[in-house]
Amino acid sequence: MADVLLGVDVQKEQQRAMKGLILAAGRGARLNGGDSEMPKCLVSLGGETLLSRNIRLLRNAGVGEIVVVVGCAADTVKRTCRGVEFVENARFAQTNSLYSLWLARPLLTDRFVVMNCDVLVHPQLLTDLLTARHEDALLLAYRDGDTSYGEEEMKVRVRCGRVIDISKVMDPQEADGENLGIVKFGAEGTRLLVEEMDALIAGGNHKAWLPRAFKAFAERRPLYAIGCRGFPWTEIDFPEDYRRAIEVVLPQIERDLSAMPRPA
Repeated sequence: MADVLLGVDVQKEQQRAMKGLILAAGRGARLNGGDSEMPKCLVSLGGETLLSRNIRLLRNAGVGEIVVVVGCAADTVKRTCRGVEFVENARFAQTNSLYSLWLARPLLTDRFVVMNCDVLVHPQLLTDLLTARHEDALLLAYRDGDTSYGEEEMKVRVRCGRVIDISKVMDPQEADGENLGIVKFGAEGTRLLVEEMDALIAGGNHKAWLPRAFKAFAERRPLYAIGCRGFPWTEIDFPEDYRRAIEVVLPQIERDLSAMPRPA
């Protein structure tokens, strides 16, 4: 029993030592129709912004240090949350998520988890990822018989539990699932990912999605897929995504959490 408790304590300490990166630079023009300068990360869900919700998600999972990459309305976003560090992508309108994380590379010196701010996920999914035995892994919604993919989904191909391809332009019939936008890396993986981002940015790929670097990483080092196990989640890009988040996903998460026993 003592060995088990020691293992739990070590795991918690490792999570506290892990850095959390939230990519929150985008304006969310597809969500608001381009009529607002409000960044997507400040969209409200259940009386709480996406950004504050995901900061809380990381903290509740035991992540000790949190960095937010801001861009659109950066000063406004900074005023909404405390106790986090900020990196500003002043070129957010001309770049994409790869460039945003690349700007934060001086802070990537050890283990970290990175997440897109426009996802609403059940807390158990983050716990599953952070406690998985693999150092380098991403959350994946495996496809079922009713799943169909279009141009928007970041599709993933997996073999023997390892990511072998990840892309929006992948043939939907070849995809095994969809990337949730939450990925963790160990210390060695972090160094390799920074190398791959450096190479891509040096090659002029400022508008590339971050998974472009994940694909290059997976060609050199195993990147494992951690399944969702049916826990609810959604990415919020369009008004219909927001409605689903409010009407379906958030109520499912809240029902689950309310049914869980409270700590003594």
